[in-house]
This record gives sequence, structure tokens and C-alpha cells, in this order.
Amino acid sequence: MTLPFTDLYGIDNLPYAIASKAGHAPHVVTRVGDHALDLAGLAAKAGGEAWVDAWSQPTLNAFVAQGCPAWSAAREWLRQTLGDASFEDAVASHLHVLDELTLHLPIEVADYVDFYASEHHATNVGRIFRPDGDALTPNWKHLPIGYHGRSATVVVSGTDIVRPCGQRKAPTDAEPTFGPSIRLDIEAELGFVVGGDTEIGSPVSVDNAGDHLFGVGLFNDWSARDIQAWEYVPLGPFLGKSFASSLAAWITPLEALEPANVAVPQQVPTPLPYLQGEDVFGLDIDIEVELNGEVVSRPPYSTMYWSPAQMLAHLTVNGAAIRTGDLFASGTVSGPEKDQRGSLLELSWSGKEPIHLADGSTRTFLQDGDVVTLRATAPAAGGGRLGLGEVTGRIAPARAV
Repeated sequence: MTLPFTDLYGIDNLPYAIASKAGHAPHVVTRVGDHALDLAGLAAKAGGEAWVDAWSQPTLNAFVAQGCPAWSAAREWLRQTLGDASFEDAVASHLHVLDELTLHLPIEVADYVDFYASEHHATNVGRIFRPDGDALTPNWKHLPIGYHGRSATVVVSGTDIVRPCGQRKAPTDAEPTFGPSIRLDIEAELGFVVGGDTEIGSPVSVDNAGDHLFGVGLFNDWSARDIQAWEYVPLGPFLGKSFASSLAAWITPLEALEPANVAVPQQVPTPLPYLQGEDVFGLDIDIEVELNGEVVSRPPYSTMYWSPAQMLAHLTVNGAAIRTGDLFASGTVSGPEKDQRGSLLELSWSGKEPIHLADGSTRTFLQDGDVVTLRATAPAAGGGRLGLGEVTGRIAPARAV
């Protein structure tokens, strides 16, 4: 049997998702081109009994909880099985066309934290809101800044995003008003799925972070900039962020992205010792931001200042525990060029420079009915490229309060 691999979804990729057919319970699958492979069914027939129970579950949590050695062993078993002609019939009987399946949120999100790890994004935002001051805050190059988000409103790709309502107050307004956000934005990011519980008071070091970093999914941290601007002083993002964040249905194992490992930009000043280590690496991932079918930006993740390992180390250095199913995101990915900015706030320079689309319309922020899709590719072990599962969402009108 010739497996239906495609260029971006071949043997070097094998991302995980949760899928179901009509009348059947959701369970773990991997992607083989434009097909999904039922992993529990295959494992039961082909010697993968160690993972049958975990792969029969409606989230990835049970599998992620098995830890890094199990992740690697399962991936190696899967690659060998797919290359073994004696298992052709078993593989064929558990392949399903993707269009026949419903994809679900891949993890039960335990906690969610969002970082602010792009120097270019942080600099742009600083120049927009503090044009007469320093673009970066004094702490920015000393620690990965983040905020604690709301796990209950992380949704799977394809879920409509209802325009949020809240208080807003423009600088020219005498008093705040209430209503639907009129500055609804995107944030093109990567989300990192965490596995392996730790005890309170036990930080995870940079060099042990890899034991807890299961995989990566594209992530859109939708943002209501007008609500955010009024509420965020003095404590930070709250209702302007917590209404929805979209995670890709497909989680690419971090092991599959080893060929994409690159050095982070030079970090000056040198970070404090707990943020140093051998595993401080970035990822060479190219993202595309598509608005209503038109690519409007191409943010490069390779420019991110803080590494995933540093983010996890900082998240836990105060003794905060992590749990299987934790999710942390990188913050908006932006590069040095205008067409590499990962938010409409930057692309339109806070609404002062409208984006012109091919259909003749313009955008500063999102309108009802707009569809935003993030796609990405990265170097693959075989010398080509692998694809990260897309994350997409359509803006639905606000609901009455």
C-alpha cells in the first residue's frame, strides 16, 4: 500500500489530533497527508498496546501525561509501523479521509499563560502607545513577560469568535461607554502543550524544560484592543483577552521540529542564571496570516527573543506548579519588516494606516464576517518542509447583553 502522504504531512511530521466520525467517540489520530490514522485501532493490531488506552481517550492529556520517554517511543513505533509492509492492511483499515471527520480541541486545557516574547512586536506596541518614551519597558530584556489567561475560553480551530462586549474609553471620551468592541484584533502566535506534573515549590530549569514540552500548535489570541486599553492599567490584560483564544486542532510533536531548532537572537544584557542553559533555542517556523483568503503578513518565529524553554523556566521559577494539559503561548510573532507584523494593531499602526485588500476594501481592525487563518511551515528532517495544522476563526456579531 502506498500511504497517502503529502509534502507537508509526511513521515517526518505525524502531528496528533482528536477526531470523531458521526456516531463514534472522539479519539487520538495522527495525520497522513489528507487522511487521519486511528492510532488506538492500529496500536491494538500492530504491537502498540502500551498506548491503546491513552489513544482511545477524547483528549491528548492521557498520552501527554505518560512523559517524554513515552512520547519518543510512541513516535518511533509509529514511524517503524508505517514503514513496515507487514502492517499495510492494519494501517489501511484505520485510515479515514479528513473531510469525513470532526476535529476537536486536542487537549483539556489545565492552565493557560500568554507571553510577550517578540522584541519586534513589543517595540512596535511601545512606539504606538509611548511615542515619546522608551519603546520597551525596563524589565522586557530581563524576563519573559506574560499574563495568566482563561483556559475555559481556549477553543479549537474553526470555532466562530463572537465579538466581545465591554467597557471602552477613547482618550477623547469624557466617560467610558459599554458595547461591542470596535477594535477587534488578532495575534499570530505559537502555543506550547505541557506535560508532566510538578510539585509546588519545584521550578523547571531551562535544561529540563524539554522533558515537559510535548508539542506545538498555531494559536490566535484574539484581542479587543479598546477594552484592553481601558482596563489594563494597573494590572494587565483581562476581559480584552479572555473572551476567546483559538488553538489548532493538530499538535506537532516538538521532536518533529528538531530540524527547525535555531539560536535565539543575541540576548543583551545576559539573562540571569536561571534563564541560561544548553536548551535555549528558537524555532525556524514561517507563519502566514490570511484575512478573507488574502495573505496580509508573514511573521517569522525565528526572530523571537525568548525561547520556549526560557518561558517555561520563568513560568515556574517562583515555585508555580505545572500540570499535564497546561498551555502557554509565545505572544504575537512579529518580524522587523512591515509585512511581518503579527497583529492588525501593528499592520494598521493602531488604525492610522488602513490595510488595503485585493477586493478593494480596507481594514484597520476586524469586521463581522471576517475570517482569519494562520498557517505555518518548518524545516523537516528529510530536507523538505512540514506543515503545522492551521488555526482559523470567523468573527460573529456581538450578542445582546
